[in-house]
Amino acid sequence: MKQILSFLVVMITSIAVQAQNGSLKGKLTAEAGPMAHITISIKSLKMATVTSAEGDYNFTAVPAGTYQVLISAMGYATELIRVTIHPGLGTTLNVNLKEDHNKLNEVVVTGVSRATLLRRNPVPIAVMTKKEMNEQVNNNIIDAIVKGVPGVNAVTTGPNISKPFIRGLGYNRVLTLYDGIRQEGQQWGDEHGIEIDQYGIGRAEIVKGPASLTYGSDAIAGVINLIPAVPEGYTEGIRGDVVTDYHTNNGMIGTSLGLSYKKGDWKYTFRSTAKAAHDYQNKIDGLVYNTGFREYNLSAMGRVDKKWGYSQFAATLYDNQQEIPDGSRDSLSREFSRQVSETNTDQIKNRPLVTDDELKSYTISPLHQHIQHYRIYSHNEVKLGEGTLSASFGLQQSIRREYNHPTLPEQAGLYVVLNTLNYDVKYNLPAFGGIESTAGINGMYQGNRSKEATDFPIPDYNLFDAGMFFFAKKNFGKLDLSGGIRYDRRQISWNNFYVGPNAKNGFEHSVRLPDTAGAHLQFPAFKNVYHGFSGSLGLTYNVSEQLLLKGNVARGYRAPNITEIGSNGLDPGAHIVYLGNRGFKPEFSLQEDIGLISYLKDVDLIAEFFNNYVNNYIYQSKLTDAKGNPVVLVPGNSTYQYQQSAARLYGAEFTVNIHPRNLKWLAFNHSISYVTGINKNQELVESSNGAAKYIPFIPPLHLRSELKVTLQKTEGIFSEVYFKTEMDAYAAQHHFYALDNTETATPGYALLNAGAGTILKRKSGKTFCNLFVQVDNVFDKAYQSNLNRLKYFEYYSASSSGHSGIYNMGRNMSFKAIFPF
Repeated sequence: MKQILSFLVVMITSIAVQAQNGSLKGKLTAEAGPMAHITISIKSLKMATVTSAEGDYNFTAVPAGTYQVLISAMGYATELIRVTIHPGLGTTLNVNLKEDHNKLNEVVVTGVSRATLLRRNPVPIAVMTKKEMNEQVNNNIIDAIVKGVPGVNAVTTGPNISKPFIRGLGYNRVLTLYDGIRQEGQQWGDEHGIEIDQYGIGRAEIVKGPASLTYGSDAIAGVINLIPAVPEGYTEGIRGDVVTDYHTNNGMIGTSLGLSYKKGDWKYTFRSTAKAAHDYQNKIDGLVYNTGFREYNLSAMGRVDKKWGYSQFAATLYDNQQEIPDGSRDSLSREFSRQVSETNTDQIKNRPLVTDDELKSYTISPLHQHIQHYRIYSHNEVKLGEGTLSASFGLQQSIRREYNHPTLPEQAGLYVVLNTLNYDVKYNLPAFGGIESTAGINGMYQGNRSKEATDFPIPDYNLFDAGMFFFAKKNFGKLDLSGGIRYDRRQISWNNFYVGPNAKNGFEHSVRLPDTAGAHLQFPAFKNVYHGFSGSLGLTYNVSEQLLLKGNVARGYRAPNITEIGSNGLDPGAHIVYLGNRGFKPEFSLQEDIGLISYLKDVDLIAEFFNNYVNNYIYQSKLTDAKGNPVVLVPGNSTYQYQQSAARLYGAEFTVNIHPRNLKWLAFNHSISYVTGINKNQELVESSNGAAKYIPFIPPLHLRSELKVTLQKTEGIFSEVYFKTEMDAYAAQHHFYALDNTETATPGYALLNAGAGTILKRKSGKTFCNLFVQVDNVFDKAYQSNLNRLKYFEYYSASSSGHSGIYNMGRNMSFKAIFPF
C-alpha cells in the first residue's frame, strides 16, 4: 500500500510540474528552402537544439514565461525573437531567415543591461570574433584589437605590453573586463599590460565612449570585454584544440591546450598556455636588450544550466616574467649595455656591453618584472516570474614584483599585492508596456599592500566602490530608444606610511608604527570620498534594413586613481618618479556620438563622429626646475607630476568595406580614424607659447586598407584558402604635449603586411588543422610609434647614428596552427 501511495504522489507531483511547463516548436526556412543543422537557443534558460534536415525543431518541458529565442546562421540575419510560453500549452514559431552578411544583427552583451542586437544599441560598439583574432597574429590580444577596430590604439613597452586607448583616452579610463568581471591588476603603470591569456579569448566586444552607466568609475573612455572561448554546439563529450604559434623576430614560441566537456546540464572548460620570447629586433637597434618574456596561463570553468537559471564558476592563473628595458648603450657604437652597479655608484657611460648570447637567450635577465594574477569568479542567474535576477562575484589577487638591483638580484625594488572583491547584482524587470528595464548595484572592495621592497611609489591603500543604476529601453517601430542614470560613491584611504633605512641590505624599507625612529613620512594619512552622477540617452533609427542612424549623449564619471592622488616615489619598471596631487577632483565627461551605418548589397559604409568634453582631466607632465631643466630625483630616471585641467577630444572613424556579391571571393576593406585632444587650460597654453596646447598620448591619423581573396572551391584537403595584404599607415603627429619635452613630434610611416590561411580537412570532412601565416612589416621599415614608450628611452642628447630612443619591431613572420579535436 505504501508503495502504491508513493507512486501516486510521484505521479501527481510530476503531472503538476509538467502543467507548469509548455513547449516550443516550429520550422526554420530561407529562400533556398529548409535550414538544416542550425542552432536555436532560449537564451535565459541556456536551452538549445539543432534543426533537423527538414528545418524542424522542438523544445519540450519549457517553464512557462517570456523568453528571447536566438537564431543565428552564417550568412543570414540573426533573429532575437520574444516568445511567451503558456503552462500546459504548445507554442509554434516558424521563422524565415533573410540573407545578410553584416554585423548589425550580432548579439552583444557589453554596455547594455541584457543581451541585445548590435543594430538596436545606440552606443558605438565593435565586435571581434575568434576567427578575426586568429587572422591577426600578434604577441598579445590588445595588438590584435588595435588592428581590427578603428579608434582603438595602444601605448606599448615592447611586444608583450600594450595598454589600450580608445579615442585618445587610456589608462584607468578604459575598463577592461574578463568575462564581464572588471580586470584589476595594478593597471596604473605605463608598463603594466593586460594580464589575460590571448589564446583563450573567443570574442571581444569594444565600447567606444562612456560606459559609466553600466560599469561605474573607470569606463569614461570605453570598455573592452574579453569573453573566453566556450565549446561550440551542444553535443556531449570531450572536445578541444591545440594551438602552436611561432614568431621569427623575437623567437616567440607559444603553445596552448584547450579542453571542453559537456554532460547533461553540465559544461566544463580548461585551458593551459605557455609563451616565451627573447629580445625583439629592428634594423636600427638590432636586438633590443631586455624585451624578452616568459608567460604561463591556466583557466578552468564549470557551468550548470537548469530550468530555474544557471550557475557558473571559473578560475584563472596568470604568471609573467617580463624583462625591463632601460635603453642604456654605448654612446659611439650604440650597442646596448647593462646595469651592474646600484644607482648610487652606477656610471651609465661605463656599463659593460650586452653579448650576442644574452640578446638571443630565452633566459630571463636579473632585471625584470614578475607579475602574477589569480582570479576566481561566479556568474549566477535565477528566473523570477518573467524577470531575472543575476549576481556576479569575483576575487582577484595581483602580485607585482619589479627587480632592479643588480647586486642583489633577489631583492625586489617594487613588491605590491592588490586584493580585489568585485560584486554585481541586477534585476531585469518584466517588460511593461514594451519597456525593458534593469536596476542594479555593483562595485568593488580593494586593498593594496607593499611587501619587502626598496621603492614605494604608492601607499598601502583601501578602496570601497559602490554604485546603483537604472536602465531602460523601448522599441517604437523603426526607432529604438534607451537610456538610464547612475550614482557612484568611492572611498579611498590610507594611514601614515613611513620609509626608513634597512640595515640588512643598505636600501630602504617600509617602517611600521610604533617604531618609526630614523624613518621619514613618505605618505601622510589620507581619506576622501568621490561621488558623482552619470547617465546616457540614445536612439537608433532604422531608416531601412540597410540604413541606420544612431545618436547618443552620455555623461561619464571617473574618480582619480591611486597614482594620480597618492604617488610619491620611483616606479622601477617605468624608470619614472611619479608625483601625485591629493587635491584632484573626479573627472566628468560629456560625449556626443553620431553614427551613420549602411550595409548595402556590395559595400558597407560606416561613419562615426564624436565630441567629448572632459572636466578635471588628469594627465602626466615632465617636471622641470625654474631654469627649465628636468628635475632628477633618482639618477637615470625621469620625474613626472600629474596635472589637472579641462580637455576636449573630438574626431571620427570611417569604414568602407567592399564585398561584391558577384565576386564573393573578393573583400576590400578600408578604415580611417582621427582624434585630437585640446588642453582647455588657456592660461597654461598661453604662458607656454602653445607648447601645452594638446594633451598627451593622442594617436595620429590612422589609415588601414586590406585586400583579401578567399578561394570559393576546395582544393584537395585545402578549404577556405585566403590571401591578404594590408597597408597600415600613420600620419606624422605634430599635435602633442610639448611642454618641457614631455612628448616630441613623430614622423609618419606606412607598413605593408601580408598573410594567408587555410583549413585542412580530413577525408571525413572534419577539420584537421587551421593554418595561418603572416608577415608584418614586410619591408623591415624602421619606425617609432607615437605611443611607443621606448621612443623616449635615451640617455644622450646627441646620437652618433642620428637616431634617438628605441624603435618598434622590425619584420616579423609568424606561423600559427590550431588542431581541433
